[in-house]
Amino acid sequence: QDKFDDCGWGCAYRSLQTLCSWYARQHYAARPPPSHREVQAALVQIGDKEPSFIGSKQWIGAIELGFVLDALLGVSHRVLRVGSGDELPSLARQIAHHFDTQGTPIMIGGGVLAYTLLGIEHEERSGRCSFLILDPHYTGGEEVKKVHAGGWVG
Repeated sequence: QDKFDDCGWGCAYRSLQTLCSWYARQHYAARPPPSHREVQAALVQIGDKEPSFIGSKQWIGAIELGFVLDALLGVSHRVLRVGSGDELPSLARQIAHHFDTQGTPIMIGGGVLAYTLLGIEHEERSGRCSFLILDPHYTGGEEVKKVHAGGWVG
């Protein structure tokens, strides 16, 4: 969280930072996750946003997230559209394949909310699936020990 107040507008930025952290921890990227300001500057530099965007509290979405991954890490992206979270299980096979072959977290979002999909359990025969989701809306203290101990930090 870096003691940075992005409450109400920063969830997609945090999701992007999680993806960038994954690339860094896998040694696929040499740079640390970008700050919110660095994300905004990248979007201005590629021509997606006006200079006044830097330092603002404007939301970004999946498209901007993909632009930043490409600009900062040289990583391609793919956007899948679903009407609601209820439709996510219909993509279970495709998501499971992604985690089997790519491994990267997935930003999921819509409207003014973003979450980060970290994993899936998918039973092919029954179609049953469960998702492991990181909620970037958490704004409490740095509770790493509590999370590692298996406690809920919602």
